[in-house]
Amino acid sequence: MAPFRPVVRNRLAGSARRLGLQRVPLYQVHQPNPLVPDSVTMPGMLHLLDNGRIGAVGVSNYSLARWQAADAALGRPVVSNQVHFSLAAPGALEDLVPFAEREGRIVMAYSPLAQGLLGGRYGVDDRPGGVRAANPLFGTENLRRAQPLLDVLREVAAIYDAAPAQIALAWLISLPRVVIPGASSVAQVEANAAAADITLRPEEQAALTAAARAFRPVSAVRTLAQRVRERLPL
Repeated sequence: MAPFRPVVRNRLAGSARRLGLQRVPLYQVHQPNPLVPDSVTMPGMLHLLDNGRIGAVGVSNYSLARWQAADAALGRPVVSNQVHFSLAAPGALEDLVPFAEREGRIVMAYSPLAQGLLGGRYGVDDRPGGVRAANPLFGTENLRRAQPLLDVLREVAAIYDAAPAQIALAWLISLPRVVIPGASSVAQVEANAAAADITLRPEEQAALTAAARAFRPVSAVRTLAQRVRERLPL
């Protein structure tokens, strides 16, 4: 179903009802639609803005070009972009973060600990089980490639007597115009709060950024092929 104005309005009504709100402070497009341009979606969002049903419009998983196109289609600033962003996936540093800083927008970083990779618990000789075992990020080759990044993370964590995960979060929130979405557990709330108390020195921030940019994970296809080879009899 294409997100024309009535569809956008009806979906907001459902969201507001589930949240128990009369007015939603920030309403985000969850995913860029490859078939429907923002010139179709944003008039419905503008109608909600003008009628006070929402406080601001945001998007998720938008490239910079599409974010700017959404701006133009809305005729107002699209205030936020929620994207996959962490030390293990630092792509937003290249364009989204500078744009947000320059234009006064917000980048929301989801999966800020890379599904637990940046907790520093796992390695080539200590791979996870369960759901994480199927994640290409935890394949043998990617864990090997992540080792230099994890080493820097642990070194900085030792300086602050902190957990690697707290340093990974501190790195994110020290960036201009970057925030972390709300936590879903008490443990996450505590980790976020602890990270907010850590102020990284410029050289530590730079070392983490360099290590993040140097990390080049292999694709899911290569990871799957590697797992097949590992299971074949010699």
